[in-house]
Amino acid sequence: MRIFTNNIDQRFKREIRRFLQQLISVNHFLQNNFNLCKPIYSAKPIKLAQAFNTSNMKIGLFLSVSLLLSALYSCAQPLNQKTAFSRQDSLRGTITPERAWWNVTQYNLHVTPNYNERSIKGTNDISFEVLNAGNRMQLDLQQPMQIDSVRWNNTTLPFERDGNVYYVTFPQSLQKGSTENLQLAFSGIPRAAKNAPWDGGWIWKRDEQNRPWMSVAVQGLGASAWFPNKDHQSDEPDSGSIFNITVPDTLIAVANGHFKGKKPGANGMETYQWQVVNPINNYNIIPYIGGYTNFSEVYQGEKGPLTCSYWVLDYNEAKAKEQFKQAAQTLKAFEHWFGPYPFYEDGFKLVESPHLGMEHQSAVAYGNKYQNGYLGRDLSGSGWGLKWDFIIVHEVGHEWFGNNITAKDIADMWVHEGFT
Repeated sequence: MRIFTNNIDQRFKREIRRFLQQLISVNHFLQNNFNLCKPIYSAKPIKLAQAFNTSNMKIGLFLSVSLLLSALYSCAQPLNQKTAFSRQDSLRGTITPERAWWNVTQYNLHVTPNYNERSIKGTNDISFEVLNAGNRMQLDLQQPMQIDSVRWNNTTLPFERDGNVYYVTFPQSLQKGSTENLQLAFSGIPRAAKNAPWDGGWIWKRDEQNRPWMSVAVQGLGASAWFPNKDHQSDEPDSGSIFNITVPDTLIAVANGHFKGKKPGANGMETYQWQVVNPINNYNIIPYIGGYTNFSEVYQGEKGPLTCSYWVLDYNEAKAKEQFKQAAQTLKAFEHWFGPYPFYEDGFKLVESPHLGMEHQSAVAYGNKYQNGYLGRDLSGSGWGLKWDFIIVHEVGHEWFGNNITAKDIADMWVHEGFT
């Protein structure tokens, strides 16, 4: 289990790692003996630091089982549907020799979607550190998307495809310790989500005013469903990402991190730029494109003022201003139990999305239709479920567990869900 965090001390991180390993052992046992993915809810919250430091093993065991059982309700996107595994699955899930020698430090991504054609084109400049000498690199991009060109040091590099994997060959082994930049151009018609966020891909919808409304949800499926990257959760870009999104000037593009500005382009197009400075899961790098309006507040948190920005379809602004009062309350509760919000440097956003919700780091997807409960329903049957907005609480909780603390292997994505 790899821990990505700036805000948890080393002793607490060791306790979390030991605790998660215990959970994984229980999960492996249950996977071999029970039918998972049954809706089960459990347990009032216990402050994690207290649970980890207690000598009462019964409390520790109770918390372990409770977290595990709550995880069973949330089956990762398409992964729970798997009945057989292919060589392509192995290439995706394994640290191959062509992956092991380099470490991603930043993605600089530019994408232009074409709503009418359901296609995208773009570039991704990958900055990386050479951990050990190597000259053959694995990149991931799922069919039917394609890489059009690869350049390095003003040189066009040869590449070959093997299903959802590309291999790029450098003219010589790169020197250990060097920092490099690879420029990729890509294009195609990405997989369209059939039932986002559970069946992932690009989302091409229209809002109530018949305007294009686009986004992406690829947890489990992987960000390589739409842009080329090193699609393994163990390697987040250390310096985050820069994301440029070019859209018609009648729409607004929102993404992770802070807004850096927009530039006018030809033919009525504009490019919006957003930047994340913290490490980020690939599947969390997401565009939201639509008829958005914005309002904001400053939450006085445990690390000082935190900019909270809310992007909603313009005709839902009044409803959002009322419902999103729960956002600051949720942040306050989670900071009390789990410590400071992990991404003060990148701000906090809720973004209305054309699907139910997802924990996109610093730009949480919200699609609960401004209702308490789960789409207005109390799944607990206790009456308490209608006192708060399930999607705000659940998805914001992933900022701590899922985004700040990330399972290295997607086989253990249930850990993210168990804590939320």
